[in-house]
Amino acid sequence: MESVREAQKKDQLKRTLIFYIALFVGFALVGILVPDNPDEFGILTCIPAAFMIFFIFKTKRIIEGLTLAVLLCCIMVHKQNFIIEFANIAQTTMMDEDIAFLIIVCGLMGSLVAVIEKNGGGLAFGKFVASKAKSEKTALFGTMLCSALFSMDDYLSSLTSGIAMTPVTDRYRVPREMTSYVIDTTAAPVTVLNPISTWAVFIGGLMVANGLAEEGQQLTTYMKTVPFNFYAISTLVVLVLVILGVIPKFGPMKKAYERVTAGGPLAPPGSEKIDIRAGKEMVEFEDDVEDEMKSCKKPKLRNFFVPIFILIGAICMFDFNMQIGIIIAILLGFVFFVFQGMDPEEYADAVVEGLKNMVMPILLMILAFCFANASQQVGFIDYVIDVAVRNISLPLLPITVFLVFACTEFIMGINWGMYIIALPIVAPITIALGGDIGVTLGAVAAAGVWGSHCCFYSDATILTSASTGCDNFKHATSQIPFGLIAGIFSAIAYLILGFVLYA
Repeated sequence: MESVREAQKKDQLKRTLIFYIALFVGFALVGILVPDNPDEFGILTCIPAAFMIFFIFKTKRIIEGLTLAVLLCCIMVHKQNFIIEFANIAQTTMMDEDIAFLIIVCGLMGSLVAVIEKNGGGLAFGKFVASKAKSEKTALFGTMLCSALFSMDDYLSSLTSGIAMTPVTDRYRVPREMTSYVIDTTAAPVTVLNPISTWAVFIGGLMVANGLAEEGQQLTTYMKTVPFNFYAISTLVVLVLVILGVIPKFGPMKKAYERVTAGGPLAPPGSEKIDIRAGKEMVEFEDDVEDEMKSCKKPKLRNFFVPIFILIGAICMFDFNMQIGIIIAILLGFVFFVFQGMDPEEYADAVVEGLKNMVMPILLMILAFCFANASQQVGFIDYVIDVAVRNISLPLLPITVFLVFACTEFIMGINWGMYIIALPIVAPITIALGGDIGVTLGAVAAAGVWGSHCCFYSDATILTSASTGCDNFKHATSQIPFGLIAGIFSAIAYLILGFVLYA
């Protein structure tokens, strides 16, 4: 039997090797056949993005898909010097301020989660909520409410509600895909609608930088776009209908429920690779909770709420700067927990363990930024935008803006980076055509939320998967059908609005 397995393993390795050899031969042919000047690529600029999406769907390997797509971009633009440019892109990305921000914020958020878990804060909060939630529906609505309460920032919302509410939904044997869907769908959509949030501050700042708002009036101006963020609104409505059962579970989400009903695990295979809670499967709240309690120190509600409130207060105090906020939370958390009797070395070990748990999520986000950088070199976004707006009419402007930037955000997964690109493009077009800038910017904000919501490797998808212990590919594929429903409703709304306002 063992010899048969060895033979099968060797055969599989040979097939894999042949596949990658053929793949790189194909890449080399693409590099030879495309023009030397990227400005002449035309529709060929879409090859890396199309390849990546196909590869990820076919193999379910996101890290490899992103890496290969970056290599293909480098081969197309730099030919035989692709390795040098690949190294340059990696270095440039790692030196980028946004990546430094992600590493510090996400890494230390993982540390804060680990410290809270170590001191029983997550368990205490889970027990408290579990005592109030009497069914799967109330547990899911409680998860939605928890995520909305922390909507000052989508990172804060995803990580905090994931770590706090997953044990509660586990109690009712809710598949991790469903828990992830509820948290992810509440996090960014509610945050972008919240005028006192990091999203509002960031987009409002971009409005000032592009001359669309007066200094000091950015949040007031931003609020004018909120009613036109149709996706953020519609996806929350769809979520409520899914929880109530008005919209049935279908596709991958239905299969997830069937897996759990058949006695299978709550988390899909591969989830342990991204779980920041060290692969915990399920927390029971009756007799089995005793063992969990023994592994934690002082499982009290204050050990959950105090660190979170410190984080929120620090963020508000320093002009919604998440980076400063999380550093202060870690420092004051040390004082808070050591004062309760936690050994300082144990606190430091928990911080390091939390950082280690975030390595995979951070790696995925770094590769997404590398792909975005490489895609800009082949001119992907420029080509798509040029084709879309070449002969655009004013009534079709809202739906065109929504669809174009939703697609580019879905493919590139750069989140706020998309807003930096989009605003200087759509603002002058809207003004030149005589359109309402609030409507157009609302469509841009909605596009960013849809793309971030549905992308396999966006920060929203990755962090939600990490906090709930759900494989991010399975989370994305089970969430996309419901995101598409809300996206279709949004597109129809923008189409109708365009003709009502401008026809």
